[in-house]
Amino acid sequence: MAVHNELGKRGEEIAREYLEQAGYRILNVNWKYARAEVDVIAEQEGKLIFVEVKTRTSTDYGHPEEFVDRKKEKQLEFASAAYIEMKNHQGEVRFDIIAIVFENKDLYKINHIEDAFWPS
Repeated sequence: MAVHNELGKRGEEIAREYLEQAGYRILNVNWKYARAEVDVIAEQEGKLIFVEVKTRTSTDYGHPEEFVDRKKEKQLEFASAAYIEMKNHQGEVRFDIIAIVFENKDLYKINHIEDAFWPS
């Protein structure tokens, strides 16, 4: 597996653990619909939360959350609409970003951005 893929997988594991410790219930991980994928789908107090996880080893080229562009937002919107319909979810929905920056192999910082964007 390529180094960037391993980093991404590690970031997703950290994000899941972080969300669980914060009281979220993890519903799905790497959920795919057509060509779109949602890294984590969680639930908290009846609210369905779609989470994009971005992991980097530095901020030399920008913070991880800056790499969630409009195209990625549209993919998440597309996949989330299918998930909501499939589950017949009638409650609130939120789109979050969890940005992780590793300072070294074992030390990292997490930035959880709730309501990071709202699909148009």
